[in-house]
Order: sequence, then C-alpha cells, then structure tokens
Amino acid sequence: MQFKDLSKLLSQFAMVGQLGLSLLMPLLLCLFACYLLCTKLSVGAWVYIPGFILGLGGSMTTAYKVYLSVIRREEKKKRVRDPKEVYFNKHM
Repeated sequence: MQFKDLSKLLSQFAMVGQLGLSLLMPLLLCLFACYLLCTKLSVGAWVYIPGFILGLGGSMTTAYKVYLSVIRREEKKKRVRDPKEVYFNKHM
C-alpha cells in the first residue's frame, strides 16, 4: 500500500469520525441542558421533548454543513486548472 492511498484512507476515516461527532454532540448538549434545568430549577420532565427536537435539528444542521464541505473539497480536487493560468507556485 502506498502512502498516498494510506493518506486517503485516513482522511476518509477522519471525515466519518467528524460526521459522527457532529451528529452526536448537539443532541447530547441539549439533553444535558435539559437535565440541568430539571435538577437545578425543578422544571418538569416535559423539557426533554423540546430539547430532543432541538438537539436533532442542530445535529442535522451540522451534519449538512460537514457534508457540504466534503462535497466542495471533492469538487475542488476534480477541477482542472487552465495551463495558461498563473498561480502562486507556478513560476514562468
């Protein structure tokens, strides 16, 4: 296995991990905030329902943003540069 293939594989694993965390963390943070509201302020357990819905909304929003960034990155890699274009690393 070449280093370039290994680098691609590790990059894909990192993106899957980032997607998993972006799905999980907003939901857990909203549920933790609901737990604090219930224990500290003695609010009813009904608070968990809107907290769960808001957490899912936040999870889907962040997952969509991660998806869009991956798509943009892949499109940027596929784009072919014009041979006459002058850019930073190309000297004369």
